[in-house]
Amino acid sequence: MGGAADRSKAAEAATPSRQYSGHNRISTQALTSLARAAAAEALGIHAHDVRADWTDDGGLLALSLVAPIRVPSLTAVLRDPGRVQSVGGSIWDRTVHARTAILTKVTELSGASLSRVDIRISGANVTEGGRVR
Repeated sequence: MGGAADRSKAAEAATPSRQYSGHNRISTQALTSLARAAAAEALGIHAHDVRADWTDDGGLLALSLVAPIRVPSLTAVLRDPGRVQSVGGSIWDRTVHARTAILTKVTELSGASLSRVDIRISGANVTEGGRVR
C-alpha cells in the first residue's frame, strides 16, 4: 500500500522551496580545485599548471591565478596570420575574456561571491596543431 502517496511525500521533501536547518560549507580546497579547473578550461591548459590563491576583499573572495596560456607557435602564425584570431585573439584579449569566464563559472558552480579574478600569465604552452609542447 502507499505507492502514490509515498512518491508524493518524496517529491514534496525534495522540493527546493522547502527550508531546512543546517550549514553548507565549501572547503577552500574544493574552491581552489574549481578555480583551477575553470582557469584551465579558459586558458587551454591543464589544471595542474594553475596556481590559485584566495584573499578576503571586503567580505568577498578575491581569486588570484598564476598560469601559462596555450599559444600557437610563431612558425604557425607566420604561415597563417589568421591563426591568432582562430585561437581567440591576442594573449591580452584571451586573458581578459578568461577572467570573466572564470569569475562567472566559479560563482555559478560554487555560489561564492567573488569580487574579482586576477590573472598573471607565467608562460606560454606552445602548440603546433593540436599538441601542447
